[in-house]
Amino acid sequence: MDRDPPEVRVSKTISWLLRHGAQGEGLQMRADGYVKVVDLLDHPKLKAQGLDLDALKGVVKADSKQRFDLILESTQGAKLESFAAPADGIWWIKARQGHSIKTVQLELKPVTFVSDIPTGIAVHGTNRVAWESISKQGLSKMKRNHIHLAQNIAGDGVISGMRSSSKILIYIDVQKALAAGIKFWLSDNGVVLTEGDKTGLLSKKFFARVVDSDGVEITGWET
Repeated sequence: MDRDPPEVRVSKTISWLLRHGAQGEGLQMRADGYVKVVDLLDHPKLKAQGLDLDALKGVVKADSKQRFDLILESTQGAKLESFAAPADGIWWIKARQGHSIKTVQLELKPVTFVSDIPTGIAVHGTNRVAWESISKQGLSKMKRNHIHLAQNIAGDGVISGMRSSSKILIYIDVQKALAAGIKFWLSDNGVVLTEGDKTGLLSKKFFARVVDSDGVEITGWET
């Protein structure tokens, strides 16, 4: 039985469609990840929940991690102020990051130096089960396009990039990774992203330190 409240179920459905399911569900997606709102709202999974534009705006605004970007464009593709709402305006929505859809090319800010990251920090949060594998092989992007890193621990002024339930915190030596040719980017909601190496891994040799959620150092992964 799904115990999530209705608004959470809607948010999860939107997130899944925009990050992973659009192509398989017949939603036309632009190269930059945007989908027409009218098409999204017409999808059976959302139509059944009676979601309309105003309700969608509420979902986007209420999302504490700012996962979605909702824009209004003219039919010629010019971005419009949302309050303008001309008769020929088209609403579009995208997920800011987290895609497994390979054709999506997000507009990301390249990280050339650690100083390009506002906090100077890149940390990945995970659980103890996943850590067993990570401690041996490093971080994997798995089926996603990027590995996600936060600019600090969850709840410490961090908007997005880490689950608040994370029990293991892996701090990345970004400068060392950059020097080795690993590329990093910043999403427009502040998440640090990397594809890792050519196999999709961020080696544990780029881990600066690992601690648990109480700040206790975790060792034994270094060898």
